[in-house]
Amino acid sequence: MRKQIAILSAVLLMGVGTLLTSCNTKMHAVNQLERFSYELRDHSANYSVQEWEQAAERFVEIRKNISKHELDYTAEEKARIGQLEGKCAGYMARGMKQGFFDKVKGVAGEIKGILKGILNAVTE
Repeated sequence: MRKQIAILSAVLLMGVGTLLTSCNTKMHAVNQLERFSYELRDHSANYSVQEWEQAAERFVEIRKNISKHELDYTAEEKARIGQLEGKCAGYMARGMKQGFFDKVKGVAGEIKGILKGILNAVTE
């Protein structure tokens, strides 16, 4: 009898632990998204093109983590996720626009250098 109670207790504890871990994991993904939105809000104005590429990759990873628990979120949690994703998308759109122009300037500089090199090679 004691052995059965011990086994039943162990099974129950494992189930509760799994439930708590699952809840903790799903909320961890939401908390990551929230921290990411704060990071973008506070620091993205100075991001380089490379930092924007890293931010985009990070956003995709956070989204993957959230989507793993898609069925576990309540309607309220889904609304919060949507709001946070909207904020991130807004910060990213604004910052990537600036980063895109920086990249174009860099390409323009490269093209200018290539043309200069060609002209020098032709005139020598």
